[in-house]
Order: sequence, then C-alpha cells, then structure tokens
Amino acid sequence: MTISLKTDYLIVGSGAVGMAFADTLLHETDANIILVDRYPKPGGHWNVAYPYVTLHQPSQYYGVSSAELSTGKKDQVGLNKGLSDLASGQAVSAYYDDVMKQTFLPTGRVQYFPMCDYKGDGGFECMLSGKTYSIESQKEVDATWLKTSVPATHVPNFKVDKRVNFIPLNDLTKIEKAPEGYVVIGAGKTGIDAVLWLLENRVDPDDIRWIMPRDAWLLDRENTQPGIEFFHKTMESQAAQFEAIVNSTSIEDMFDRLESCGYFLRIDKSVRPKMFHGATISRAEVRELQKVKNIIRMGRVKHISENEIILDKGIIPTSKTIIHVDCSARAVANEEIVPIFQGNKIVPQMVRSYQPVFSAALIAHVEAAYTDEAEKNRLCGVVPLPNHDTDYIKFTSAFMMNQYNWGQDKGLSKWLLGNRLDGFSDMVAGVDRSDSQKMVVLKRIRQNAPMAVMKLQQYLSVL
Repeated sequence: MTISLKTDYLIVGSGAVGMAFADTLLHETDANIILVDRYPKPGGHWNVAYPYVTLHQPSQYYGVSSAELSTGKKDQVGLNKGLSDLASGQAVSAYYDDVMKQTFLPTGRVQYFPMCDYKGDGGFECMLSGKTYSIESQKEVDATWLKTSVPATHVPNFKVDKRVNFIPLNDLTKIEKAPEGYVVIGAGKTGIDAVLWLLENRVDPDDIRWIMPRDAWLLDRENTQPGIEFFHKTMESQAAQFEAIVNSTSIEDMFDRLESCGYFLRIDKSVRPKMFHGATISRAEVRELQKVKNIIRMGRVKHISENEIILDKGIIPTSKTIIHVDCSARAVANEEIVPIFQGNKIVPQMVRSYQPVFSAALIAHVEAAYTDEAEKNRLCGVVPLPNHDTDYIKFTSAFMMNQYNWGQDKGLSKWLLGNRLDGFSDMVAGVDRSDSQKMVVLKRIRQNAPMAVMKLQQYLSVL
C-alpha cells in the first residue's frame, strides 16, 4: 500500500544545497516542505566524507542562512594559521543534524524522510521498511542536480587489477603498517588533501608519487576572508582581478596578470595549468606541496596492474607493496546547464562563483519573493561549473552579470546585505565613507567591473 502525502515543496536531497534552499523557504514563507534523501542524516556527501576533510573556504560562508557554522575564531596553528576557521567534516555533519532537529522539524512544517530512494514523479521508497510513498506537491526541487561525487563511493574510470593495493583516500587513516610508498592519483582538491595529510603525518615527501594529469590554477584563501579587518586583502584582490582582466592583451596574458596580482596560485611555476576547479588553498599549503618532487605528468591513468601503471603517455613501475590512493573523483560531476525555474520544477545550480550554498539560498529567496518565471531566471543566471583553465572566463563573466542584475534590484540588494552567507555585501556596507584608502579600492572595482565583463565577452567570442 502506497502512503499518500501532500506538501507545497518536495525537496529531493538534504545535502548542503537542499538544506540551504529549505532554510530560506522556511524563514521567508509559510510553505510546508518534505525533504527526501538516501543518506541516514542530513548533510548529503558529508555523511561519507574522509575523516580529515575540512572546508576549503571560511566556515562563515557555509551552511544555512539562519544558523552560524563558524566559531568566529582564526586558526592559531597549522597551514591555515591566521585565517578564519575551516570547519571539519565531523563539525559540518553535526551542524546539519542540529539544524534539522532544532530548526526545521520543530516548526511542524517540515517532514524529513532519510534512507529513502526517490523514484521520480513524487514517488519514493523507504530502504529500511520497504514502504512506498506518493507525494502531491506544488513544486519539486531537485537538489541533487550537481551530482556531488565523493571518494568513498566513487568508481574509478580506469582498470585496477585485483591484487593492487588500491584505496580511496578515506582509508588512509586505516593503515596499520607503513608501505613501500604512496601513489596519489588525481590533481584536484582531494589529491591535494591526501598529499597534505600524508606530509602532516610525517611521511617523507620522497615516498610520495603524485599522478597529476593536469596542473591547476588555485585560489589564494587569504583573498576570501570575511570581516572588515580583511577588507584590503579581500576587496583588493577583487579590484586587482578586474584590472588584470581589463589590462590583458590575450587570454594567456590575462592568466599571467591574475597570477602576478596574487589572485591565482599554482604549485609549480614551470608548468602551465590547464585545469581550474575553483579550489582554494593557503600559500603555506602550496609551500608544503612543493616538497613532493616526484610528480607524474603523463596524462590520466588507464590501468593499474601489480607491476606497472599505464597512463595516456607512458608507463611507470609500481608494486603490491605500494599503496595507490584514489583521488580521481570530481567533487561536482554534472556540468549540464538547464534553466533553474521550470514551471513546477526548480533545479538549483550555481549563481555565484565558488558558493553553492549561497546560490541555493538566493534561488530560494527569488522563488519566495518573485512571481514571474522569466524574471526569476534572469536574476538567477547559471554560473557554469569550471573544469578547463579557460572556463574561468565564462564562469566569471556569468557571475559578474548576475552581480550587476542583483545590484539594480533594491529588494534583492537589501536581502544580500542581511544574508549571513553573503559576507561581501556586508563588508562593503561596513566601510567608513571617510576612509579614503578603502574608498579608493571600491572605486577601482566599480570603474573596472564593466570593462572586465566586456573583455571577458571578447575572449569568449574567440574560444
């Protein structure tokens, strides 16, 4: 027997995006909400995150709008010293559990169905009881569209022979006997995390081989700090970014200028990056990673056998006494773009660069505050997920157009100023207008932003 339910919004997925969307709806409307998810607790992929994972950006920018995640402290030790705290995976998971139990459910307007397999068309099945449900909703929100991929459940797209010592980076903490060495497979943020964790735990850099199919442009975490005390570093980086774009004479020259002004970092200055995923890193972390000298730049892995690793551009030796660490999962796997508002369906995607939870909160606000679908989609232009280096161009251009449109809307500008996930509006609003140095930085941003968009559009036309 199928159990029938009714609700205003059915949200499929109680991960970071689904929770941020639901939170805004809950606080800005009187809507009833049903959340359905396969995981046992809210938080999505944080349920299976590797034990030593942390946020890569300040905790202040993460979570749901109504509940602070950050401790408000700066790290006193380690590779993030002097910068805002980065919540651990355990802290993030506990945070979402608390939001569900202490904020969502007590309202009486939220029903939560964990451990349930959504079948589509409003139907889902409880994986524990076998009970089936049918939901009649006004609107369905697909909070799973970005398809977050995590190492624990990732299936590599290359062949691995059975006797190869091959593990996801989650299992590094389970090692009981030191191997002959380590091979880290993947150049993204998980690969970076695996290498940093090994080094932190006193593994000799010479015992690490790092397979890096593509080098990446990285973002300096110091440029993303919240609070007026970091105004010059954070806002100066924005001004410098726009000036680098405006003054560039080619795409290659633009990247050179973005690196020279401190907006971009890279691990090896002798290798031109071909990847950009928006990963954030500290300069101290870069220096640590540079200790690993055995970098394998021979393309992607095709096959790992007991004695060799076959790559696109060659073969390297290996053995059963070496641990191969899989870091090849891409955090967000779905690059397809669709309209966010589609009649009775909403598909949250990125509308601000680097900030998926802020994006979800803003989309929910637009849903609550506006009625015309065309206007909703205009205000929520999709910022495409970056992969290749040149994706930075369309990625940045799309966000800047959104930011301009938001700035022309008084109601939305006011909402941005009051939303805790948007630290930048608050930082700018907090500037003392008599502070000439800060006002010069803001003027540089205002003057160069329109010209930067034009230059980016020019580069897009030749790609």
